[in-house]
Amino acid sequence: MLDALRLMASYNGWMNERLYAAAAQLPETALHQDRGAFFGSLFGTLSHIAAADLIWLHRFARHPALTEWGRSLDGLPSPSSLTEGLADTLQALATLRTRIDGCIAALPDRLVEDDLGLLLEYGNTARVAQAKRFGPLLLHFFNHQTHHRGQATTLLFQAGVDVGVTDLNALIANEA
Repeated sequence: MLDALRLMASYNGWMNERLYAAAAQLPETALHQDRGAFFGSLFGTLSHIAAADLIWLHRFARHPALTEWGRSLDGLPSPSSLTEGLADTLQALATLRTRIDGCIAALPDRLVEDDLGLLLEYGNTARVAQAKRFGPLLLHFFNHQTHHRGQATTLLFQAGVDVGVTDLNALIANEA
């Protein structure tokens, strides 16, 4: 499972680099144009992914194995909602994204398999108490990113920008 989490963390960083490079091809007005997506615009979608990631990362920092890792979140925003604005420009959001992705990349190396079975207690954004196994929460975390990046790539394609290959398979080593 830890190897799979490392792969997903790598995929996350790789895809975000591609996504933000593609988004940078659009004028700022096109980034903020409401395209009828769940979060309105491409910028709104990218902002949502960053806000959700930060919410989860701050929750993950409560895990006993991640106390030291949690210090890497110092100075990063701690949003209280999934639509909280984190930046006004794509460049500012990209800078924040790079820092978030660095924290994500370092997370799996701080864990051992037994850590994945521990319960993580937290309050969701509606302030409802939760207690769930850490491993499945990490799977949800990566799945959520992939889901919304798929929406973002569709918005880019509709705006005339092709992100190119987005499949996780592109990062899986060929052992033939």
